[in-house]
Amino acid sequence: MLKTMHFALPALAALALTTAACGNNPTDRALTGGAIGAGSGAIVGSTVGSPIAGAVVGGAAGAVVGAATTPNRDYYYR
Repeated sequence: MLKTMHFALPALAALALTTAACGNNPTDRALTGGAIGAGSGAIVGSTVGSPIAGAVVGGAAGAVVGAATTPNRDYYYR
């Protein structure tokens, strides 16, 4: 268990750093949010014995939050 956590935590941190702030449209942000959510959900799910269910729930939640938090573009071209 301890060796798994020594691998999982740096892997999750690397995933978060490589996908952080990627995209400025809803599709890109949903994909990166889903990837971050799936990774963290798998880690959390593995602590209770169900990493696949954790990855599915985390991925879905991350995709929804990523798409919902797309910044507005309130500027106009002349």
